[in-house]
Amino acid sequence: MQANKKIYFASDFHLGVPSFELSLAREKKIVRWLDAIKSDAEEIYLVGDIFDFWWEYKYTIPKGQTRLLGKIAELTDSGIKVHFFTGNHDLWMRDYFVQELGVTVNHAPIKKTYNHKSFLIGHGDGLGPGDKWYKFLKKCFTNPFLIWSFNALHPNIGFWIARRSSKRSRITTGDSDKQFLGEDNEWLMSYCKELSKKEHTDFYIFGHRHLPLDLKPTPTSRYINLGEWINDCSYAVFDGEKLELKTFEG
Repeated sequence: MQANKKIYFASDFHLGVPSFELSLAREKKIVRWLDAIKSDAEEIYLVGDIFDFWWEYKYTIPKGQTRLLGKIAELTDSGIKVHFFTGNHDLWMRDYFVQELGVTVNHAPIKKTYNHKSFLIGHGDGLGPGDKWYKFLKKCFTNPFLIWSFNALHPNIGFWIARRSSKRSRITTGDSDKQFLGEDNEWLMSYCKELSKKEHTDFYIFGHRHLPLDLKPTPTSRYINLGEWINDCSYAVFDGEKLELKTFEG
């Protein structure tokens, strides 16, 4: 890492729901956050579910979120590395973000090292024990034939189906699972503990849970869950020595 530079992590913006007005206000807040950190950001990780729905047809993408897309292009043009991770709501990213915005798109967790500290970074969906129904759904959503079938639909029809589905999401209905279940019942915590038996990692960084968490799978490692931006507006920052979980604008 360069001196006086930082690495930032955020996830679960869920732009597009629960209404146009609320999503727009949230998008403007996210842009303000990016403006606030761009002076000392070396890299920015956007760790999944940035959109409540995303699908790329060959020549068509969902309309909206132009402020965020423009800001990301501005950041990458200035030399800041931006990483996108696909989440369970935006699984279907292809090459648009790579070509148009200059970001790196990751479809699975990755390992990184900064200043001799190791990081495992990913959205977190489908990891660890339990959540069998979602794991089954993810296999369906990533099935090549089903993807081809959905891609054959006219975009107006495909996006209408997706928007109808989004109205039943936990963000829209208010069922956001904000209660801490205890270390033994938090699936991602169990996942970190299992990985720690095989290989040491200093920081496990995930989203998906919608609950800001800072836990210790082992005495020398930490599991950070980034929370969400519907209510918490939480994010993590690594300054080369310490990792902190913070909130933006209260």
